[in-house]
Amino acid sequence: MAERPPIPTRADFPVFRAITTRWMDNDAYGHVNNVVHYSWFDTAVNAHLIEQGALDPATGDVVGVVVETGCRYHAPISFPEPVEIGLRVERVGETSVAYALGVFRAGADRAAADGHFVHVYVERDGMRPVPVPDAVRSAVLPLRADRP
Repeated sequence: MAERPPIPTRADFPVFRAITTRWMDNDAYGHVNNVVHYSWFDTAVNAHLIEQGALDPATGDVVGVVVETGCRYHAPISFPEPVEIGLRVERVGETSVAYALGVFRAGADRAAADGHFVHVYVERDGMRPVPVPDAVRSAVLPLRADRP
């Protein structure tokens, strides 16, 4: 079995989004259920794109659809803990953008969870892949892992 990569720290992410946990996020074991992490990833990525003027989810001709996602869990989180989602871009391709994300307790240096998320850009009507829109490229290139 391959060695696990190290747990990410705050220094690994150029942008953070605060998220408020909710009562309903906790599962029967008293911690945030694993599926909630995926919702946080989606929220962090799309909120960044909307704020940068790169995504109009209601009427845009081009949308990003999730084609891959994954998460590693390192420490439990429970309501009412606030969390911060770190966001980094791993790769910008012809039709896709790959993100790395970290879930941090407010103020913590090491991630409680980390994951990845890949958007493929498609035309809303027909769902056929299209090149990553220029506005999206402009919004995500500053978040690259290989940024200067």
